[in-house]
Formats: sequence, C-alpha cells, structure tokens
Amino acid sequence: MEVLETTLSQLPAQVKGSSFLNLTTVIALCVFFALLCACIIIGHLLHGNRWANESITALLLGLCSGGVVLLVSKGQSSKLLNFSENLFFLYLLPPIIFNAGFQVKKKQFFKNISMILLFGVLGTVISFCIISLGVCLVFKRIGVTSLDVQDYLAVGAILSATDSVCTLQVLNQDETPFLYSMVFGEGVVNDATSIVLYNAVQSIDLKNISGLTALDLLGTFLYLFFSSTALGIVAGLLSAFIIKTLYFGRHSTDREVALMMLMAYLSYMLAELMDLSGILTVFFCGIVMSHYTWHNVTESSRITTKHAFATISFIAETFIFLYVGMDALDIDKWKSSKASAGTSIAVSSTLFALVLVGRAAFVFPISNIRNCIKRGGGTKIEFRQQFIIWWAGLMRGAVTIALSYSEFASSSDTSSQDSLMITCTIIVVLFSTVVFGSITKPLIEALLLRHSRPMLSDATDDPSLEDLRFLFIENGDSSEQGSNQRKRSLRLLMTNPGISVHYLWRKFDDRFMRPVFGGRGFVPFVPASPTGEVEENQENS
Repeated sequence: MEVLETTLSQLPAQVKGSSFLNLTTVIALCVFFALLCACIIIGHLLHGNRWANESITALLLGLCSGGVVLLVSKGQSSKLLNFSENLFFLYLLPPIIFNAGFQVKKKQFFKNISMILLFGVLGTVISFCIISLGVCLVFKRIGVTSLDVQDYLAVGAILSATDSVCTLQVLNQDETPFLYSMVFGEGVVNDATSIVLYNAVQSIDLKNISGLTALDLLGTFLYLFFSSTALGIVAGLLSAFIIKTLYFGRHSTDREVALMMLMAYLSYMLAELMDLSGILTVFFCGIVMSHYTWHNVTESSRITTKHAFATISFIAETFIFLYVGMDALDIDKWKSSKASAGTSIAVSSTLFALVLVGRAAFVFPISNIRNCIKRGGGTKIEFRQQFIIWWAGLMRGAVTIALSYSEFASSSDTSSQDSLMITCTIIVVLFSTVVFGSITKPLIEALLLRHSRPMLSDATDDPSLEDLRFLFIENGDSSEQGSNQRKRSLRLLMTNPGISVHYLWRKFDDRFMRPVFGGRGFVPFVPASPTGEVEENQENS
C-alpha cells in the first residue's frame, strides 16, 4: 500500500481530485480484476491438466502478484486490499453456498442424505473434538501459551471446515454418482456445520466451565442448525409461492430473476439478523428454489439464473483464493507473530496432523459401520471409496481463512500468538491446496482406472422399490404370498430408511406441495417465451 500511496503523492493535484473515488482503491480493484481475467484464461488453457486446477492457479497467481508488489514496495508490504470479514461473509461466501444448493443434484443428494449428514454433521463434530483436544494438549508444549479454552475450541471449528473443490473437479457425476454426491454433499454440510460450531463456541460462556457446558454447546448447535434450516426452507417456499401466484413472467422476466436473487440474499441477511447460520439458511434456500421456484419462471429466466448464479459463485471463489495467495506474503503479519521458523513449522505441522487424524477418525469408522448394517443387501463402500472421501476433505480453503481472521484478527490488540495462528492457518491452506490438490487428479484417476468396475457402480443401488410401494398401498391381502411380500417390504423399510423417506416425500410432494408452490411439471404460459410461441402456433393451427 505504501508504494501506491507514494505514487499517488507524486500525481498532479488535478488528477487526484478529478474523481470522487479513492484512486488507491481503484488501482487495487483494477489489479484484482486483471488477475481474475488471468485466472480464467490460464484455467482455460490448463483445462484437463493432471497437476493443476483453478484453485491452485488462483493461489499461485496470488502468490506471484504478492511477490511483485513486495518487490516494488522494497519489502514494505504485499497487500493491495485489506481483508474484511464483512466482505467475505456478506458478499463472497453467500453466492458460493447458494449456488452449491441451487446446482446440487437433489435425487442423489437426498438418496444419500443419511450418509451425507453422518459425515457432514457427526463427522465434523468428531473432527472438531479431536482437533480442539489435540491443540489443547500440544500447543503449550510448543510454547503457544496465550490461547484460552475458547480459542482452542475455535481452532477446532476453524480447521474442521473442508474444501473439496479439487476432488469435485476430478470426479464424474455420471460415472460415480455416489462418490460425487457424498463428496459434494458432505463438503457443503461440513462448511455450514463448521460455521454453526464456530458461532456456538462464540456464544457460550466458557469462563465458568461446568458439567453442563457440553450440553449447552450441543443445545446451541442444534438450535442454530435446525432454526437456520427451517428459515431457508420457508424463504425458498415463499419465493416459489410469490412467483407462481403473481406470475411476473407475463410482464418482465427481469423481475423474476431479480426477485430470486434478492429473496435468496434476504434469507441470508435475516438469518444473520436473528443470530442464526446464514450459510445453512442460504444453502437450503437454494435447494428449495431449484426444486420449486426455478420451475415457475419462464424458460429464459431459467437459463439466466442457472448461469448467473454459477458465474457469480465462480468469481467469488476465485477472488478468495487470489487474496489468500497474496496475503500469504504479508510481511507485517509475519513480523508481528514474533515466532521463529521452527515454531511456525511446529505449529503448522501439528495443525495439519490433527486435520489428518480428525478426518480419518470418522470417515473409516462410519463407512465400516454402514457396511456392517448393510451386510444383507446393497453395495458396500469399499476401502478405495473411503480413501477418496477421506482425501477429499483434507484440503482447507476460504471458510478456514475467513474464520481464522474472524477469531484472531478482529480485535484491535492482536497479540503475537494471534498473528502466529493466522500465519500457520495460511500455511496449512496453501500446503493442503497446492500439494494435496495437485496430487488429487492423478491419484483418483489411478484408482478409478485400475478399479473402474467397482468404482463405477453406485454404492446406493438397492433392491427395487416395488416391495416398498406394496407396503404402502397393500389392501389387506391375507394370503401367504402377501404376508411374505409385506415382510420383505418391512425389511426394506428398516434397512433402507433413506429410500423409504424419499418415496414418502415424493408422494407428499406430488399431492400437497406442488399444487401450491409449483415445481417440475408447472410450465407458466408466457407469449414471449419459446413455450408460449409453440402453444400459440398449435392453437392457431
């Protein structure tokens, strides 16, 4: 920043006063927009490369840009923009999470919802406990003594947030539907759970720890989780009902698109206003909007919203990785940590080792327990699949960085060990994303190619639902055949609760929800749309 201020001081007064904008901010934004364009171009050129992806490209480009600024400023600063938690949590993260919910393949997501929730919620809680306990036991021996119990719990929540972008770029949604839905669903639920855990830790008074503290933390977590989910569902249903009832498309498709965007963002802001988890709210709002609202708008609005949400999410995510790469060379932060290279390496290694152990502590046990339960039917989750699920959650990304800044850089009296925690978190993010991310593609391709037949099978393929349908529509047949059929149906109901719930939900959705809120099958008639033109031609003929 100093080099930019020096440049500004040398400009004529006319130039500096000719605009109402701060010239320093304009220059910084120009640099970032140019870097975003460069990331898109380089990512296009490297498409299909075995060792690179868009996340790694943005990080490395940010590192290079930070190095250039550092050289120009003669080692004084590498920062163009100051990191703001408000910028991240209010403007960058909501479109990323909303698009994840909006684009999710709902059939596979809800088909595997039980496993996704086990990994995304229970697994994140297990990882949180292990990382927090490990940090509490190890850090004092390393020399990090200024952190309290709340900081230890916060570190556990911060490092429990995964970033599975690299793995999702490798997995094919059609060839490996189970793995893709597991990695994608668990990644999104994990981010939301980590933020909910972090907020719960911040809201609990840990100065007077008692036997009820753990119950208070659990109660706060459950309240935030279910309240945020309910708010997202209500916001999504409200948008569907308004658009279906008022029929905006007959006048302007722009109003439809604008209302969807604003209602999604409004749900996030309402959640934050009510001290809930905006991330969880906007995620489920995206799911509900894609299931109901998206089918109630015109065809042109469907195309527009699908690509607009994906584009905004892509730009926000690339911007975050660019900033993380540039911020890794922040000299002031490294100087204020006052830690030796050995201490930084020891703290970073400890954090990363706890990440590895914390993830393995729930992926493999939960998978094997699931295999034991489904011993009688269904395909087991093989060790290779378990390994990919474990590997997918080792990378750390934007949520980890943002929570770290929120915990250790939000106060004005940031201590040296607070700066140390931020720098070590950046090291973990850089190492896991660049090193592990670059290995992800060749590693998973090797597993998929060598064992293509087992991996291509969907691990959730189950017996036909005819037996299950028979259970719900049977009319009291007392024959031996009907009795055996009911026994098989009940066995299927007990061993496959996810499929049973999905079947019941589809019946409820078709009978009660879609007539009120629209959805698939509801095609609004708009004369200006392709559908309207076809219908008009049919009527005229």
